[in-house]
Amino acid sequence: MALRKVLKSKLHMARVTEANIDYEGSCTIDEELMEIADLAPYELIMISNYNNGERFETYVIPGRRGSGEICLNGATARKGAVGDRLFIFSWRYIPETELDNYRPVVIILDESNRPKKIMGGPEK
Repeated sequence: MALRKVLKSKLHMARVTEANIDYEGSCTIDEELMEIADLAPYELIMISNYNNGERFETYVIPGRRGSGEICLNGATARKGAVGDRLFIFSWRYIPETELDNYRPVVIILDESNRPKKIMGGPEK
């Protein structure tokens, strides 16, 4: 059975709250947002910076629950500045037979990185 790599979840218009160059690398994300987006600690993510066009991969580390924290750490701190808006993507593999009914979770965030709207995900 063939598998396809598809979007699992997207944090849409996340605002960078901190950039910390003096760290080994990664992106810190509020643990509550991680749960909604089904992100695991150390999971690979891709980030696209709306403000400067940078696109890069890194991994997730949990931030303080409910804080709205989105922190670029280490080398990724050079890819964005506090206040920049990001699209944060995660992926999964699914069988081709599931493509027609598959819907990723898209979480649209407000200015404080709080979920404004959640779309997609499994049919209820």
